[in-house]
Amino acid sequence: MTSEASSGSRRPRSGMLRRQSPEEDSTVLIDVAPEAEKGHTYGSTAPTSEPSGHREAAGRVGSPSKPRVDFVLVWEEDLRPGRQQGGAGRDGTDTRGAWRETFLDNLRAAGLHVDQRAVQGQNGAVQYVLLRAPWAVLCYYAEDLRLKLPLQELPNQASNWSAGLLAWLGLPNILLEDVPDVPPEYYSCPFKVSKLSRFLGSDNRESFFTSTERHQILFAILAKTPYGHERKGLCGIDQLLAEGVFSAAFPLHDGPFRTPPEGPQAPGLTQRQVLYRYWARWSQWNKYQPLDHVRRYFGEKVAFYFAWLGFYTGWLLPAAAVGTLVFLAGCFLVSSDIPTQELCSSTDHFEMCPLCLDCPFWLLSSACTLVQAGRLFDHGGTVFFSVFMALWAVLLLEYWKRQSATLAYRWGCSDYEDIEERPRPQFAASAPTTALNPVTGEDEPYFPERSRVRRVLAGSTVVVMMVAVVVMRLVSIILYRAIMPILVSRSNNTLLAAWASRTASVVNLVFILVLSKIYVALARILTRWEMHRTQTKFEDAFTLKVFIFQFVNFYSSPIYIAFFKGRFVGYPGNYHTLFGVRNEECAAGGCLIELAQELLVIMVGKQIINNVQEILVPKLQGSWQKFRLRSKKRKAGASEAVGQAPWEADYELLPCEGLFNEYLEMVLQFGFVTIFVAACPLAPLFALLNNWVEVRLDARKFVCEHRRPVAERAQDIGIWSHILAGIAHLAVVSNAFLLAFSSDFLPRAYYRWTRAPDLRGFVNFTLARAPPAFASAHNRTCRYQAFREDDGQYSPTYWNLLAIRLAFVIVFEHVVFSIGRILDLLVPDIPESVEVKVKREYYLAKQALAENEALSGTNGAKDNYSQSSDRSLGLQPTLPGGGQASQVPSL
Repeated sequence: MTSEASSGSRRPRSGMLRRQSPEEDSTVLIDVAPEAEKGHTYGSTAPTSEPSGHREAAGRVGSPSKPRVDFVLVWEEDLRPGRQQGGAGRDGTDTRGAWRETFLDNLRAAGLHVDQRAVQGQNGAVQYVLLRAPWAVLCYYAEDLRLKLPLQELPNQASNWSAGLLAWLGLPNILLEDVPDVPPEYYSCPFKVSKLSRFLGSDNRESFFTSTERHQILFAILAKTPYGHERKGLCGIDQLLAEGVFSAAFPLHDGPFRTPPEGPQAPGLTQRQVLYRYWARWSQWNKYQPLDHVRRYFGEKVAFYFAWLGFYTGWLLPAAAVGTLVFLAGCFLVSSDIPTQELCSSTDHFEMCPLCLDCPFWLLSSACTLVQAGRLFDHGGTVFFSVFMALWAVLLLEYWKRQSATLAYRWGCSDYEDIEERPRPQFAASAPTTALNPVTGEDEPYFPERSRVRRVLAGSTVVVMMVAVVVMRLVSIILYRAIMPILVSRSNNTLLAAWASRTASVVNLVFILVLSKIYVALARILTRWEMHRTQTKFEDAFTLKVFIFQFVNFYSSPIYIAFFKGRFVGYPGNYHTLFGVRNEECAAGGCLIELAQELLVIMVGKQIINNVQEILVPKLQGSWQKFRLRSKKRKAGASEAVGQAPWEADYELLPCEGLFNEYLEMVLQFGFVTIFVAACPLAPLFALLNNWVEVRLDARKFVCEHRRPVAERAQDIGIWSHILAGIAHLAVVSNAFLLAFSSDFLPRAYYRWTRAPDLRGFVNFTLARAPPAFASAHNRTCRYQAFREDDGQYSPTYWNLLAIRLAFVIVFEHVVFSIGRILDLLVPDIPESVEVKVKREYYLAKQALAENEALSGTNGAKDNYSQSSDRSLGLQPTLPGGGQASQVPSL
């Protein structure tokens, strides 16, 4: 888990936290009632029936009699002789214990309420640290982190393009469902303590900060609190988790996701129960996602992922429909295609040259089944579908920009990355110096740009080396493909030989998955070493590294089949070789059918493996985690009838691993759907079916199976949007070359224009005769697929077709790119209605935070909190570095 927050310039970067006096603790912190401790009333577990106008009802988040838990730290102790924590020796255990105690002391000094609980076992114990931030600390960090809080409530204006289209057509919308407790929209601005009264809900401190905002504040404190010398990097909860000092750190879920047996009414559901009932259940597969609810509970970063996934899945519907129609058209054309009929009925008319050194001669008619399969994907409709998908990708990204801008405004994060984002805690701890931030005017940790560039270049060298490993793997697969037909050549079954070589697709998939795991771990280490200032830049650099590798890893084999296989074969008597093995030829049905098969194996196989992993692996891991922890309680004689505390139940869940793998899976799928769509019109259909499962699978994972992640802010889907745009442009070029050089579309059109409109004799037109020297050496003549003369030289037909192919590529690209550019100009990136709201919000924020505004009456008295009165009430919390918050409201 990472956070976008880091230390600001108001506090020194180094120095231990100063412990508060008992008087300060008793004033700032709310004591835990004994009855609350016995009944385990911590956590956001109580249902609510408060009006929806409140940002978060007080009953749901606790009250003074039922104090909440904002964050939980866990570590496990193994007390068996010779079994020290983490497998370390006695000295390592003592060091971890010292770090842990120092860290907890510093958290207390920062003003947090720290309460320790233990579940004792026969040979060990599970220690829980329950953290809660008092009002003064929340206010201070809310201003420091520039959290946006509401100024004025607006009616919820969530909309969906498909809902609007169906309403315009007058059709019923089966996807629409009324979800209770819809979060309202607000005009908001960065929080300022001195203007507290201007913000909505400031009269109710229990519900003023939502649970996600409290989690962000607590994690910001945890991420920058030292447990040793900061210059040595001994700072932050992430490092402590990596060192095994703590086993877990997480905020609590909002109670159980299942409703009690009697089942409360909808207004009484907790946020987690609402998400489960109306989003995470499989029965909701045909309903819209409640994105505002997702954002309120998990934060903007998670909500943006599900918004993109739902948007992309919705747009796959027309692509899948058109692709399926094109495929069905190919099915009808197979039976009426004259060249295919000629080939299948040729019997022994076309004797083909051997496919390898020791392979026998073979009959073209024996490849009838492969040729018929190739016609399913290679026909005139493929050209139309390629143009359609190129424009589809352009429109998809253009309308996603509008959707993303709308969501960013509604969720109050339009300018987050440019202005509000703070340095990463790990960067702040490791940066050698500080410098003035020209945007904020604050002194921040700084790492020299020249040094970072050198590190990035060094990391790029490692990326190139890993790409070279992928190329070596590809060469091995090519050799495997070439050798397999030789091994089965004695069977005299050409079809068997062709399909035996296809097992390379499965072998290739296995290597792809193994190399992916290795490289992702390596890329994370390299990105940390490069010292990126903010979390967004860190994630962008990591994402780019992994995607470059995964692009080569997943797409190298399809690219080879599409653009290189069969291009450098030579001709009988003068074959080209690779490491002594003759280069591969395309099968009788053409390379397009092989490419379609490769895509289906990699794309569909990867999706099936990923879905099985996402379903089975979490269940197995979760079952083991529950068995392990509950066995400790049973050994200790604890009764399960008493029930689990919320933090115990959440610790039994799996840790949240972030969104990177989810994004990567979808972006790679987008590449398969667009880059090679000319070879496989069914790719959008398979992607659509997978994504319908993926949406609910991921939703169930976040709501039911994983611990609640820290709510992170985000402005959009990050660098993934630029990667998608690059893939969309590459798809236009790729499909143009596929249609020109891998498909029979242009040779058929050329033959129809110059020779026979009905394509009779086309098979003989595409076959060349072996040179006389080869025929005399084998005492028989044979044919092979090429446009060559009898002496092996390229024929005039070859050069004419080459000119036509290159012209087709140029025309195709220019037409599609021109239409795409026109669509880009016609579809503004930000809707006009959003631009008006942004200006209105800026005006309200300027009025609310005006420092020189004349204040009078009770509002003015309420707005001006003096530092002296705060100190008299003991409200100045001790903060990192010994500083104190200014202008913090009284308790």
